[in-house]
Amino acid sequence: MKTVNHKFLSTTLLTGVVGVSLLLPSAFAADWPRWGGSDPARNFYSPETGLPDHFDPGKLKSGTDDVDMKTTKNVKWVAKLGSQSYGNVVVANGKVLIGTNNENPRDPQHQGDRSILLCFDEKTGDFLWQLVVPKLASGKVNDWENLGLLSSPCVEGDRVYVVTSRCEVLCLNLNGQANGNQGPFTDEAQYVVGPGKPKAKIGPKDADIIWRYDMMDELGVFPHNASNCSILVLGDMIYVCTSNGQDWTHSNIPSPNSPSFIALNKKTGELMGEDDAHIGPHIFHGQWSSPSAGVVNGKQLVFFGGGDGFCYAFDAKPVKEGDTSYLKKAWWYDCNPPEHKADKDGKPYKYPAADGPSEVNATPVLYKNRIYVAVGQDPEHGEGVGNLTCIDATKTGDITKTGKIWSYDKIHRSLSTVSIDPKTGLLFVGDFSGFIHCLDAETGKLYWTHDMKAHMWGSTMVADGKLYAGDEDGDFIVMAASKEKKIISETNLGAPVYSTPVVANGSIYVASNTHLYSFHDESKADALKDQPAKVDIQK
Repeated sequence: MKTVNHKFLSTTLLTGVVGVSLLLPSAFAADWPRWGGSDPARNFYSPETGLPDHFDPGKLKSGTDDVDMKTTKNVKWVAKLGSQSYGNVVVANGKVLIGTNNENPRDPQHQGDRSILLCFDEKTGDFLWQLVVPKLASGKVNDWENLGLLSSPCVEGDRVYVVTSRCEVLCLNLNGQANGNQGPFTDEAQYVVGPGKPKAKIGPKDADIIWRYDMMDELGVFPHNASNCSILVLGDMIYVCTSNGQDWTHSNIPSPNSPSFIALNKKTGELMGEDDAHIGPHIFHGQWSSPSAGVVNGKQLVFFGGGDGFCYAFDAKPVKEGDTSYLKKAWWYDCNPPEHKADKDGKPYKYPAADGPSEVNATPVLYKNRIYVAVGQDPEHGEGVGNLTCIDATKTGDITKTGKIWSYDKIHRSLSTVSIDPKTGLLFVGDFSGFIHCLDAETGKLYWTHDMKAHMWGSTMVADGKLYAGDEDGDFIVMAASKEKKIISETNLGAPVYSTPVVANGSIYVASNTHLYSFHDESKADALKDQPAKVDIQK
């Protein structure tokens, strides 16, 4: 999604040392190819400028779900989704991808409950192709009805990596079937309908699966309710949360010895390593955190929030021990303070008590050798106490007592990943109770809170000196990303916003449950239409 691609393009001609540069106004425009953008640290910040701060999503055409574009303001295009859309947007190589359900079928072959990954054209919003994922026969304990596809895809080059609601890791062709079936996986006709059913007809509007890794079959994991990890790519490997969790009794973990975190070969899907943290027996409920990464003390580390409430750092390179290769723990930190484990009389809190401990659902964010992460629970458990911690990522071993730089206990349970503005050092984070918190990333000092007055499932996004966020009531807010609280605008999108706004190439992408909006500054877009690109000839 974008307006105009304002990237700085340079081409070196084969006939000589002549550089040709096309210079367009917005210097920092870039794709948003995965959860957290291009940076594996996963900070929800973009250096883009010239972004809009007021919107009108428009009105629906009478008797339809189509938006009348004549009634909109600063809207580039709108695409219809399903009825529940938790999967977050990514933008890469002219394509926009998002997960949703099948309440608005794109193909008459596929009716009823399915998980769907949609791909649109970034410039026009035109539908290009879809991945159809049939439901697991085991039902809602593993694959909750009508949730759709929750994973935010990860794009690298012409490959898309995504975790399906069937607890699989899929590698897809970014162009779908439009350029033919690229293989080695060739049975998309069977995959899209499920095992044992008559095959579907596959056409250019269908996904092209390159390879498939089934975590339930290969690892014996038992996903609880929904699988939703957003995959991380580093070098030749991808890193994935397995979604292992409890069964329907909420008291038994069917696969306590299965890994919680794995690495796969990105080209083949081969298992390269599994975590050595033994999280399984200590899982509170399920596991929904996504990994982040960065270099600390000269070593590449991968960070992961566990279903046991610990934040982990693993060495990115697996180590062979016997017949198994492991991702070895570099450090681990218990994100639940003692007061969330027992009351004043020493009586332990029983999960999911409002005053008790929580798992980590948010993505750990690395910033200046520190990890920032909050704890939270399944939204079905309601509201409760939370904790946001700043952890020293340079330490090793069990750093629960030595690794805390600061913590903030005025936050409620949170599903949200933090946004840190490197220009100001301000940190922004939402919580499930609907409060946005602004703190100093260095010290943890609180500057302000804002009550959205509705639950927040997604995260904040900071760009161009502004903070963007949505809530369950469908309100989309723009605030100043500053020490002083200032609301710039608030717009209602007509349906809950469970996703996180993202910024790519001059546009802001916001998904409600039912529609995906590409917002941009119309005045700047109109000005660019009449402005020729500048050409620099350099020797």
